Amino acid sequence: MPERIGDLAVVLHSHMPYVEGFGTYPFGEEWLFDAMARSYLPVLEVADGLTMTITPVLADQLEAPGVAERMMEFIRRFRIEAAEREAEEMAAEYHPACLTEAERHRRSLTALKSAGADLLSPFRQASRAGRIALMASAATHAVLPLLATKGGRRLQIDAGLRSHRRRFGEADGFWLPECGYEPGLDSMLAGFGIGWFCADQSEVERPLDCLAPIRSPAGPAAFTIDWEAVSWLWSLDGYPSAPAHRDFHRRSMDGVRAWGIDGTPYDPDGATRTAREQAREFVRAAAERLGRYRLERGCDGLMVFAIDTELLGHWWWEGPVWLEEVLGTAPSFGVEPVTLPQALERHDAEDRPLGRSTWGEGKDLRTWDSAPVADLAWAARRLELRLVGTLGANGMPSAIAERAARELLALQASDWAFLDGRDQAGDYPFRRATSHARALLEAIHSRDPLEPSIRNLAPDLSVAPLLEP
Repeated sequence: MPERIGDLAVVLHSHMPYVEGFGTYPFGEEWLFDAMARSYLPVLEVADGLTMTITPVLADQLEAPGVAERMMEFIRRFRIEAAEREAEEMAAEYHPACLTEAERHRRSLTALKSAGADLLSPFRQASRAGRIALMASAATHAVLPLLATKGGRRLQIDAGLRSHRRRFGEADGFWLPECGYEPGLDSMLAGFGIGWFCADQSEVERPLDCLAPIRSPAGPAAFTIDWEAVSWLWSLDGYPSAPAHRDFHRRSMDGVRAWGIDGTPYDPDGATRTAREQAREFVRAAAERLGRYRLERGCDGLMVFAIDTELLGHWWWEGPVWLEEVLGTAPSFGVEPVTLPQALERHDAEDRPLGRSTWGEGKDLRTWDSAPVADLAWAARRLELRLVGTLGANGMPSAIAERAARELLALQASDWAFLDGRDQAGDYPFRRATSHARALLEAIHSRDPLEPSIRNLAPDLSVAPLLEP
């Protein structure tokens, strides 16, 4: 085994906006079902020595009554049976593609049956076995620098931590949604007992600076993402775009992805070989980068490779194979996979500037706060101010205040502006945002304590953070 030259911290961010009970194919609850079957469960099968988030809003949906049954029925009817039917009806050269798609969903269905109604148990089991470390996040994935009040930020953080604590135990780390950071957030996180978080400083750092964490002014460590390494995968010509891989966008009448990106019938064995070769290429490049850091800085570096979990398995079918090969191959190149808690023990945080940033387009806030989505951004801020002002001036019965707060949390989700600005889901994100805005106003003005339509959002909510000065 070669000498260790540095560490690799793979961070997988698992998130889904609140779609449970909102719509069906092709937009809505299907997103949740496919993410679980195609990404989360296959990734958990191979995960070992990495860090994951399960955002509170994702956990809320997986924990909602009836979701497990609907998910299993969907996978059985619309994924397994559809793929098996296509295997019988399509030409012989497409059979391997159809059968491997059916097999992945069959494995996921078996895992779901084992979990029963507790869809969070696969994550808990992997965490208890030490194969993954879990980190908390904000309640509904709001971009915290865009919220109008400190109370609004506290509400998102507090509700997120309450969710994590009940489901997974105490949290020391926190995923800032969209890696949205601005000076002062570190102090708020420290006040909640958070010891570390992730940030993207790639627009302002020197090329190798990201291979060491930053000590924020308030104390928590900021693990800075190595965007160069991420771009080896997350770019137009990254690993998922190899011609041999399964084409996500081209589907049969039954929804089966039976073609490769090159337009030929998908070859599962060939795509698997390509993914494993790409994994070894990734590890070689990571080892070279960490070796250069060690030569220049005289100490071991830490590569923080953070991506959305859904990229592995859902968008990029071969992603779980690639991940398994990366984690298994890395030690033979002197690179050790570590969780972020392990990295915190091994790598000293440096005193470097830590500025306002996100991991979105331009590394700033334009994705969620620019002309194309200004109506959504300003409406959310106005209604946050309206609710905080109403609570402060008049007070509300607790049931009504909680209903209004839940609608505010739903409205603040970063997903609506992201999807609306890219026209990726028709009018679904705009309708969702406006419906939550309307429900919030109804709660404030009609004083109606009826349950909101978001029936399992933030079940551990306390409105107290909105009332703090």
